[in-house]
Amino acid sequence: MTPELVLLGNLLVDDLVFPDGRTRMGQPGGAMLYGSLGAALWSARVGCVSLRGEDYPADALEHLRRRGVALDGVVPLHGPGVRTWLLYEGGLRRVVHRLGGPTHEQVSPEPEQVPEAWRTARTFHLAPMPIEVQARLAEGLRAPAPAGGGEPFISIDPYELVTEESLPRWLEVLKHADAFFPSEDDLLLDGAATDPRAALRRLEGGRLRFVAWKRGPGGGILWDAREDRFHEWDARTNGVVDPTGAGDCFAAGFLAAQLEGRSIMECLHRGVVTASFAIEAWGPAALLEATRAAAQARLKAWYG
Repeated sequence: MTPELVLLGNLLVDDLVFPDGRTRMGQPGGAMLYGSLGAALWSARVGCVSLRGEDYPADALEHLRRRGVALDGVVPLHGPGVRTWLLYEGGLRRVVHRLGGPTHEQVSPEPEQVPEAWRTARTFHLAPMPIEVQARLAEGLRAPAPAGGGEPFISIDPYELVTEESLPRWLEVLKHADAFFPSEDDLLLDGAATDPRAALRRLEGGRLRFVAWKRGPGGGILWDAREDRFHEWDARTNGVVDPTGAGDCFAAGFLAAQLEGRSIMECLHRGVVTASFAIEAWGPAALLEATRAAAQARLKAWYG
């Protein structure tokens, strides 16, 4: 299978700490797990590019295979991977890498790790990784032309915060991207909390068309730079157990819909529905149980 959507990022082991004192230790995680399951929910042809530590649960990868996710781009680290603390505080989340493991950059893929047959994919999504890694990937993946002609669509979900200090570097990276998916705790430009639309406009440049500002329970705002138009969405859910992976699934659902030629609002609705499955149970359990029929039914019930 040749993927139409290739996800590049990390497979991490997570230790979760919630504000009420609940913890979940040693959970299989990483944006590759959630994003791949989220896109596969809509029957997209998905490929995963990552590095796998010896401590990453093998059954999590088997679940991806059963969902049809191609793992040709996942290579072993021959040692432990990164283990992170996910500390939830109100509506925000902090990510703290545990001591003693490899660096984040050491467990992040490089352009040459993408299988040759996958380099004609229509869309590449760069999950949260160090900005220098994302810069190399965005520039390196821009050159190949996908099947049918034209350059591939490249989207980025940040790991490095977008601040006044980091903005010049981000503008250099984003000129190679088509979409950007920062969350509320990623976008820290001056005035972003009170005037987010002005902050989103400051990211304009190069090829960048979409900036989707994800606010979790607060929904979000998407800016279409080509049309200079804003689209808002509300969060929807049948219940929240564990918010881990919601942002990854939102981006994956959006991109899967875009591959089908859906409208912007349809893409946003797909993102909301996909994220709603991610947060209904611990870890990826609800995503693993979800079917496309169930997702379509939820889409229809919520949006008609």
